Amino acid sequence: MRAPGLAKKIAALAIAKKAQEVTILDLRGLTTMTDFFVLCSGDSDTHVKAIGDAVEEGMEKALNAPWHREAGSPNWVVLDFVDVVLHVFHKNTRSFYSLEKLWGDAKIHRVVDKPAALPVKERRRSAGKRTRSATRRKLAS
Repeated sequence: MRAPGLAKKIAALAIAKKAQEVTILDLRGLTTMTDFFVLCSGDSDTHVKAIGDAVEEGMEKALNAPWHREAGSPNWVVLDFVDVVLHVFHKNTRSFYSLEKLWGDAKIHRVVDKPAALPVKERRRSAGKRTRSATRRKLAS
């Protein structure tokens, strides 16, 4: 998978775990260490770990395991996929390190959380289900 697609896939996996302020920094031409940073935040140390674990698991399923994982601090997890590096911060820690300002020359893309469309099977199931109140109304009429 090419680096821009990989960065988007990693961002999508983080969003699926309710990561906040997901941002992709395009570092191509600015450094040789990586092409992209994906930055995101979690509400608690547990949330930060859960986001990191979910992204790692999702990428391993896609046969793209991280080259290195750094989780020495409970409020910051780094997953290095060589061309893309994911930084999952506790919301307070992210503002302290301020990587967006440190890499101010990078092109910044803020990823907007769009509700994912349900697969066709799930849409059929949910369309066939009625809520209790809808069932009561139908029985009452």
